[in-house]
Amino acid sequence: MIQNKTDTFLKSFWLSKEQTVSNLSEGGFGALIARAGVGKTSLMVQYAIFNQLNNKNVLYVSLNDSVEKICLWYDEVFKNIVSKYHFEKEKEQLWEAILLHRFVITFHVDGFSVSKLEERITELSEQAIFYPQIIMIDGMDFDGDKKELLRRLKKIAESHLLNVWFSMQIHRNANPVCYKLPEYFDNIEEMFEVLMLLDPVENIIQAKALKGAACIAKNKTIHLDPATMLIKG
Repeated sequence: MIQNKTDTFLKSFWLSKEQTVSNLSEGGFGALIARAGVGKTSLMVQYAIFNQLNNKNVLYVSLNDSVEKICLWYDEVFKNIVSKYHFEKEKEQLWEAILLHRFVITFHVDGFSVSKLEERITELSEQAIFYPQIIMIDGMDFDGDKKELLRRLKKIAESHLLNVWFSMQIHRNANPVCYKLPEYFDNIEEMFEVLMLLDPVENIIQAKALKGAACIAKNKTIHLDPATMLIKG
């Protein structure tokens, strides 16, 4: 019974369990893109939970918030999932499954480096503490030239058979309803397999695939509830 109910949640997320945007290649990069305040962290946490319920080990790396703050985000998003999908009876079992596949670490933005991240990954693996399969980096500053940093990170992701997801902040241009990627993004776009734009429109948030993902072929826009960041419908 619990598996059937869990599948209902999984199949609602980014088309279906089989066609999810989490199906990156080994070493693949994906990004959730939005301007400030739209809900990138909330959706990153929801996406992490999705993968954890799919039995994937997620190393959540925050460059803005403390471990405690990220754990509070998890608590809030999980509460919303429990309410929407009626998991009240199963919530303890599901929460244990999430914790089993979660590890949260933080860096100060100025102190983050690929070598430091690799050290943490190696420490966790060698000490049999945690074996990440997906890394979610929330809060990286993409202003400036990040091509070399991303190249080094991709080498690590490929060597450890990891997928890496980023939250990426963009800025409004002169037209308030349009968004643009940073000017330098042309130099790094080829490194990303999937780009998802969060676009607030009236009382909903649209998640649009700019690159990759099965939903591009289907020309599908996903609507999110801005109060919970859960998929509507």
